[in-house]
Amino acid sequence: MSKKKKKKKNIYLYLDILLVLILLIGIIYIITNNNKESNNENNKNNINNNETEPEPILDSNKEKLEKLGNINKELDFFKMEYLDRYISYKDKHPELDNETIIVYVNIGLDNSFYTNVEDSPNKHTNTVLSNKYYFLGDDYVPKDLVTINNNYSSGDKKMTKDAAKAFEEMARDAKKAGYNVRAVSTYRSYSYQQNLYNNYAKSDGKEKADTYSARPGYSEHQTGLAVDVDNTKVSYTKFGTTKEFGWMKDNCYKYGFILRYTKETEFITGYMNEPWHYRYVGKDIAKYIYEHPMTYEEYYVRFLENK
Repeated sequence: MSKKKKKKKNIYLYLDILLVLILLIGIIYIITNNNKESNNENNKNNINNNETEPEPILDSNKEKLEKLGNINKELDFFKMEYLDRYISYKDKHPELDNETIIVYVNIGLDNSFYTNVEDSPNKHTNTVLSNKYYFLGDDYVPKDLVTINNNYSSGDKKMTKDAAKAFEEMARDAKKAGYNVRAVSTYRSYSYQQNLYNNYAKSDGKEKADTYSARPGYSEHQTGLAVDVDNTKVSYTKFGTTKEFGWMKDNCYKYGFILRYTKETEFITGYMNEPWHYRYVGKDIAKYIYEHPMTYEEYYVRFLENK
């Protein structure tokens, strides 16, 4: 073979090799580019998935709200953060309407008494709330305690200024109408209540004592707004049998007082029926509760909480 032909053949060989290399580079580029596009698409999908992740939660909340009849649109005291608690309480109490469920859970009734305790709200006001879910503290003392006129008390009984004035007016009017209403127990300090409760618990056991006596720091008497009454003739524990009790039920609201603990509301308050125990809340609130029978707990969560 001549040198000229051999040289020409080598050139074709080089061109074939070059063409193969170009094809390989092209194939590699295509594969690499496809991988990049695939990764980008996956990233986009991941981003989209992250953005839509809350949807199942929203759908779940929607279903729960529908189970409650979308009552959240009707009640300004509905708490979205309590949604799961509402549903759980509804499942346990299917006999209750949705509004009652919201009220009871807001009170705290889905928890046992003396659990999930919070600091008492509205301290040093006539609307302070003290019960088995709200703790006044061991250092709480009302700022404006005054002594009730001895004509209307069993001696040296103190209440806040507003409550004392209202009680004296009520007792005075009761006497004019032929009834004797006397304050026998009013403000109690934390230490006084502590000794009282401990004695009851020692005598009757803690479980029994809890039905008629507040643990220290949880008593309405510590607010200076509560009063236990008698008619000067029989023990205060028999006040419910007296004619004075009938007068108090019909008239105490006119002076800003409410009958605090009844047999019908024991499951809400945690206390047995106490016909002798009255709480000062002011005339407007007392009138509303008289006209729309409910506990102070129910009134509080409906109209006062977070207002």
